[in-house]
Order: sequence, then C-alpha cells, then structure tokens
Amino acid sequence: MRAIVIQKQGSPVLPNVTFVNDFPEPQAGPGQAVVKTEASALNHLDLWVGRGLPGIDIRYPAISGSDGAGLIESVGAGVDPAWVGKRVLLNAAVSKPDPVRPGLRPAAADIFMIGEHGPGCLAERFVAPIDNLLEIGDADPVEAAAFGLTHLTAWRMMVTQAGLRSGMIVLITGIGGGVALAALAIARHFGCETIVTSRHSSKLDRARALGATHTILDAGQDWSKEVRQLTGRRGVDLCVDSIGKAVHGSCIKSLARGGTFATCGATTGPDATTDLTRIFWNQLRLVGSTMGDMREFREVVSLFRNGAIRPVIDQIFAPSDGTSAFARLEAGEQFGKLVVDWRKP
Repeated sequence: MRAIVIQKQGSPVLPNVTFVNDFPEPQAGPGQAVVKTEASALNHLDLWVGRGLPGIDIRYPAISGSDGAGLIESVGAGVDPAWVGKRVLLNAAVSKPDPVRPGLRPAAADIFMIGEHGPGCLAERFVAPIDNLLEIGDADPVEAAAFGLTHLTAWRMMVTQAGLRSGMIVLITGIGGGVALAALAIARHFGCETIVTSRHSSKLDRARALGATHTILDAGQDWSKEVRQLTGRRGVDLCVDSIGKAVHGSCIKSLARGGTFATCGATTGPDATTDLTRIFWNQLRLVGSTMGDMREFREVVSLFRNGAIRPVIDQIFAPSDGTSAFARLEAGEQFGKLVVDWRKP
C-alpha cells in the first residue's frame, strides 16, 4: 500500500521521510477494524516520532499520523460486520486498563497512541480498535481529519481540566498551530474574550480575521505587561500553552488571581523556570492535559458535525507529496492543519 514513511530516527526529520508504494497491508485483530484512509492530518507529534522520544521504543521504518478519517474496509473477530462501509473518525488515544484504588481519585488512564507507539494514519490504510472510531456519516473526511486530535486535545485541556466557562478571558500562545487554533475556536464558542500571541505578524492578522479579540507580537519580550494592559491590569483567567520554556514566565505573570495555566506540550523545552511565590500568593492552578477519552471526543466532534466549529486548514497534499507536508510542518510555516488526501493519486 502507499504510505509516508519515516525511515529512521534523526533531526531534522525531513531527510528521513519518504513516500513508498509497497508498504505491507495491515490486518485487523480482535476488536479492531481496517480503515481505508480518505484523509489524514499531521501534528507536531509526527516530528517527535521522527526525532525519537525518551522511553518509547519506536520501530523504524515508522508510519506516524494520529489523525485519520476513512471508510471501514474490514473488521476483526468480535466486531459487528455492519461497521463495514461506514465513514469514521479516529481518536488515536487508546486507553490502557488502569486499576483503581478504592477510595482514591484515579489518575487518567495511560494511553497507547496510534501513530506514536504503533503504526498510524499516514498510509492508505490504518488499523484501530473499533471503540476508538466514531461514525461521522457524510462529513467531509478532509475537514474531519483536520479536526480530530487538536480539537480533542484543546477540549480536554480547556473544558475538562481547566473548567472553561462563558465570559472568561483566555490567553492562547503560539497561534497558528493546530491546538492553538482549536483553542481559539472553542473559546469563541464559549463567548470568551481572547488574547493570542505569535512571532509572526501575518499569523496575528489571520487570527484577528478568525475572531481573536486581541493580538500580541512575541519578539522574545516579557509580553505579560501587554496582557495586563489589555485586561485593565486584571490578567487572564486561563492560559492555554503548548510552547513551554520560552514563554512560561510570561504566561504565569499574565494570570489573574485564581487563574489557571493549562499545558499540553513544550515545543521549546520542558525545563521552564516558574514563580512559586506568584503561584501560591495568587492561588493559581497549573494543570497538565494529554489527548482525551471517547466521551470528550464525542462532545467536541458533535460541534464539528453540527457546524458550530470548523477546523482551519493550511494546505492539502497528495500522498506522493507527503514530504512537502513534513517540510512545512518542520519549518513551522503553517497556519492551521496540513492534510493528506489519500483519494488523490
């Protein structure tokens, strides 16, 4: 089958990415389905798969890709054959069994990530547990693939973990990436005032066109003072961040009393210096978030299905041009999602 393959670990990732026509076909095991891919989308996670991740044994050549939509082609034992032919959207975060200690609040279940811990969606076919596939009917598979993981990540981060409510002031760093744009769409859906940052003025212009209330050009300065000015010195209720080290100090100083800092990534590094005095004195909350479960997936995908939220798509590629998608992702040039349309030759 056709596939976009990371041949070996290395940084930069692009020199190790190739398009092949003869990758072995996947087979459905018990409880699984084989999906004929109509569209798949890239995430920053694809770069981490190419660079290698500490503690994760990635087998190369590897097929990454944690966003996929398509038609179920076959099913394994224990799966109703009526699934065959249905168009589905993948939630790539497969929950592992996790024993719960009686009387204690359980931690979120550990996950097996399709496209990270095992083969993903950047191929003509992919395999997934039937329990992680959501039927989407006549939805556009390109838009569906662009919607899935980033909006699920932002939804769990903002709604489940941070308790997003209507009327909050929300700060979103690094606008242009998939999670940041999903966060902007969700904040607007809740009627929140938004402040977004970027190193690129062109991305700020596009964010304003999408409804961002305020924008800040990040030139490496402490932009928390600008946030304070925009909020009448009050600060923001919620900061949504996936950048990490480079902006952490500004994020913490931008929070209002009782505010929440929510993180789902650290693309500039995990070893940030924080301000514990500000955290305890202003009674701040710091919450981490990763992916999301099927309940959350159904909640956020319902907003896509009824037209309340649509993904921002930067560019659509043919499978044979998949290396160009990786090049654009690694250069950080995109504003929105990079999608591969597998219906193209």
